[in-house]
Amino acid sequence: MAKNDGGPAFPVSDGLDFFTGMTLRDWFAGMALQGLLACSTVNGAPKDLVMDAYDYADMMLAERGK
Repeated sequence: MAKNDGGPAFPVSDGLDFFTGMTLRDWFAGMALQGLLACSTVNGAPKDLVMDAYDYADMMLAERGK
């Protein structure tokens, strides 16, 4: 089963075409990663922090879908 990506985060239209840009899941993960990296007590390999950020994004999407 595919992950819920939340759809486009910032969809725009120029009247002719529709541009979706990044997904809401990617936006949430980026914001979570920013917070994780700003916290001086968070340690870990970059890959682990990215995976944590996407876990947070998935949790936010799940809560949003309730």
